[in-house]
Amino acid sequence: MRIILMGPPGVGKGTEAEYLSQHFQIPHISTGNMFRAMFDDPDNKIGQIAKAYIGRGELVPDDITNELVLERLSEADVEKGFLFDGYPRNINQAEALDQMLEQFDWRLDAVINIIAPDEMIVDRLAGRRVCKVCGKIYHVTNRKPKVEGVCDRDGGKLIQRTDDMEETVMRRLRIYNSQTAPVIGYYQHSDAFYAIDGTGTIKNTNNAVMKALGEDK
Repeated sequence: MRIILMGPPGVGKGTEAEYLSQHFQIPHISTGNMFRAMFDDPDNKIGQIAKAYIGRGELVPDDITNELVLERLSEADVEKGFLFDGYPRNINQAEALDQMLEQFDWRLDAVINIIAPDEMIVDRLAGRRVCKVCGKIYHVTNRKPKVEGVCDRDGGKLIQRTDDMEETVMRRLRIYNSQTAPVIGYYQHSDAFYAIDGTGTIKNTNNAVMKALGEDK
């Protein structure tokens, strides 16, 4: 199964991606997470460039992102499938991905677009906290850890990422609406495209996604 999971930041792509990755036993590929993994290495030039862009709520330049994706698709664990979360973010990246898929003689099985209003997204992201160790996501009101500020999984410290702060979130949404939303038009006429309501609970969203994929039996 080869899936692209789309939608504005904070709509629940990460949570849904984690479930789908486990269900289909395919790697979850998030370019944002791949870049963040490089942040703590001051000698990693790509990581430091990406950190500056992401910290401002801006997109990392396409040539850097596409090169990172091509390297990832060349690894053995994606041969049976993959799930992209947060990529492609614009038309140039979508066209680059088409070329990569053609190179590997692959096709997409599903492009899933999860949607929700901006005001709901700002509330979700501004309250989000992330484990500094494993990256597990929590929320200050609707997904609290057992111990405040501590990850249930590994005891790591929970932090608010710079790109989750309200001002940055609003900037990210403006960028999404102007640059990334047109990618929906790129895919929406495909038989593999599905629009999913992301305003409900995590379970509701997941049920709708699984139904679209024919996995709701």
